[in-house]
Amino acid sequence: MSGKSETETANRMDGLKWLIVLVLVGVGVSGNVYFSGEPLLYRVVGLLILTVIAGFIALQTLKGRTLWTLVKEAKIEIRKVVWPTRQETAQTTLIVVAVVLVMGLILWALDSLLGWIISSLIG
Repeated sequence: MSGKSETETANRMDGLKWLIVLVLVGVGVSGNVYFSGEPLLYRVVGLLILTVIAGFIALQTLKGRTLWTLVKEAKIEIRKVVWPTRQETAQTTLIVVAVVLVMGLILWALDSLLGWIISSLIG
């Protein structure tokens, strides 16, 4: 029973944390507009600080922790990928370009043929 109340409390706290994140984003947007006369560097630094704070708060929520776990697992999976060599990439690119050109010619010929047939029928 106490586990359920802890989950409910965590859910309420997550809602509050997301509200704080939204407020920080709103403050960043409105502050950027309000201080539009200030140098760009100061505004960018301010937005970066607010982004780091909002990101830190968001990562404290259940969905934030889940997202962070997904990012870490994706990095591990990317390391497992066998990337093609430069030669394989060039060959594949040339094959794709050739197929696109051939299909374009076929579709152009088919369009011209159908247009000629329709114009012959109409008049």
